[in-house]
Amino acid sequence: MVSTPPQAQDANVVETLSATGAKVANRRGQYSWAFFEWARAPYVGLVVIYVFAPYFTNTIIGDPIVGQGFWSLTNTISGFIVAFLAPITGAMADRMGHRKPWIVAVAAVMVPSCIALWWAMPGAEGGLPITVILGLIVALAAGFSMGEVFHNAMLPSIVSPKHIGGLSGLGLAVNNAGALIALSVVLAVIALPASESVNWSFLPDRPWFGLDPTLHEHERIAGPIAGLWLLIFHLPLLMWTPDVPSTGVPIRRAVGQGLKQLMHTVRCARQMANVGIYLVARMLYTDGLVAIIVYAGIYASGVFKWDVAAMLIFGLCLTPAGVAGGLIGGWIDDRIGSKRAIQIAIGGALLSMIGVISTTPNQVFFLPYDAASATAIWSFPYFQTLPELLYLIIFVILVVFIGAAFANSRAMMARISPLSMMSQFFGLYAVSGWATAFVGHGLVAFFTSTFNSQRAGFASPILLLLAGLIVLTWAREERAEEIPMDGASATQ
Repeated sequence: MVSTPPQAQDANVVETLSATGAKVANRRGQYSWAFFEWARAPYVGLVVIYVFAPYFTNTIIGDPIVGQGFWSLTNTISGFIVAFLAPITGAMADRMGHRKPWIVAVAAVMVPSCIALWWAMPGAEGGLPITVILGLIVALAAGFSMGEVFHNAMLPSIVSPKHIGGLSGLGLAVNNAGALIALSVVLAVIALPASESVNWSFLPDRPWFGLDPTLHEHERIAGPIAGLWLLIFHLPLLMWTPDVPSTGVPIRRAVGQGLKQLMHTVRCARQMANVGIYLVARMLYTDGLVAIIVYAGIYASGVFKWDVAAMLIFGLCLTPAGVAGGLIGGWIDDRIGSKRAIQIAIGGALLSMIGVISTTPNQVFFLPYDAASATAIWSFPYFQTLPELLYLIIFVILVVFIGAAFANSRAMMARISPLSMMSQFFGLYAVSGWATAFVGHGLVAFFTSTFNSQRAGFASPILLLLAGLIVLTWAREERAEEIPMDGASATQ
């Protein structure tokens, strides 16, 4: 095992030392690290799930089935890109020290790509070709995952080991808070005025910024909002969160050393068996969780016939649950450890998913429900039936467990990775979490087509959650040994 820094032997100073043995960041630096999640949130909420993705499949492509196929293709391609680049660039970052320049490079790709989505229009209306739009989505998905690698790798160097779980959970909570604000603003000043489904005096009569719904501008604006949000709100991290000191190694040498270290790590895989077991477990259950998140809106719109405004309200109901999940998960992690916290979160998500799929317009917990004779529960134009409300409530509980699982998983990786190769191993972590996400998408597609049922397809991620939970039982929560470049024995 890695030797404990001499200073950490003194209980009076252990809280001032990070997991790497360096001085922890001050509160502003730690909070700025967490706030970076706020900067990333609108991309997921507005582009990936609730606004642009449905617009792309239903309007630009014009066929939900074909559109979903194109969307899955972009996820697959970006997954392969991340699988190739993340471990290599992570190893390079470990050799060079600094992580912030990589984060800036990712933002330099994502910001203009998001803004360019404004010109994503149906073919008859001009705009970007489909191939260019798909290329932008691939670049955004890959950039999002790569940014996560370097952001995560900063965590062990800015906080004490005891509080890794808490800060990780705070980051996930801030992410969901950012999504909550972004979705609320878009719903109130753009989506609802465009839909004209409600006549509330406090809403504007027309979408802000003079957006024309007939030209789909209320949907196309999702990309520019996400891009400008990322540009503005990633600045606190750059200004106030301390970076790992530069090693002075030039980039050309870092490439060679990084590749050499990566190959040496592969050759020493037996020493990393515990990390490998954890990454396999995380790959399985994360694929399941990602599929649940991505297809939640698609399933709801298909089964309950919800429109775009209903999906945004659905997202607003789920987002505070994600905040609570990140905070609760971090609190539990700091008290009982990451592995047991993950087991609780995945087990809870599995049971919640059973509750979700047991509810349809004609069933409540698999029992028949007479929808034809039922009356509306309230006058609010959305979620008027008992099954819809139950679906919403159970999904809120599910998202609490999902938020906790993501927070605890990052903390677990920070606790078991070799300290000197943190970026490289968070690159592998990104591969296990995003590069194989097409497995979940493929499973949903297979079960949907095989059983000709959206319900069967949406239920299929339960298999991945169960498999991940089983594999996780063999993982141990202990720091991996260092792997020196010369192949010598790790520090004892």
